[in-house]
Amino acid sequence: MTLNTLALTHSRRAVLLLALAGALASSACVPLAVGGAMVGGGLMATDRRTSGTQVEDEGIEYKAAARVREQLGDRVHFNINSYNRLVLITGETKTEADRLKLEQIVSGVENVSHVLNETVVGFLSSYTSRSNDLLVATKVKASLVDAPDLISNAFYIVVERGAVFIMGRVTEREAARAVSIARGVSGVTKVVRAVEIISEEELARLVPKPKAEAAK
Repeated sequence: MTLNTLALTHSRRAVLLLALAGALASSACVPLAVGGAMVGGGLMATDRRTSGTQVEDEGIEYKAAARVREQLGDRVHFNINSYNRLVLITGETKTEADRLKLEQIVSGVENVSHVLNETVVGFLSSYTSRSNDLLVATKVKASLVDAPDLISNAFYIVVERGAVFIMGRVTEREAARAVSIARGVSGVTKVVRAVEIISEEELARLVPKPKAEAAK
């Protein structure tokens, strides 16, 4: 697979990378339990967002989903995931006009800083496709948990029609490693990085030191 990277500016001088890899195919997503499928960013204690930002992200997802359902109804199949105010939209719309309208609605929600519209125009995905995404997401998350050099809860995983979207506040080293792991999971057709890149120094400040080391 080839990997293309689109860099976006981000407040606080962080670099927001959108990296596209491979071919297309996947289905829905739901926070934490995956759902077509998204495996969430973990406990508040290990999440690299502030508790206030986590609550804000939940509010963004709730408001955006409610507004889309109200204005577009069953004309679209969509999933909205927000991480540090970066909002990823995945799913399908029946027309390009609806795809653009979907993005416009989400962009208008309070506190949203960036929107990545990864929806496609076509037939709405089937239950079978969404169930397959749940399985793929579970396998990706399990593979991240098994990696001794990664903190799996730092990653927010979304799967749509076989495409894996990786979100989170991570270092370049962590992002590259996660992409490599996701590519090796059966059923994955595409890997997309939608991460905020932080420095190794910032990571050291974010990650609590083990008690034994902190006591020295």
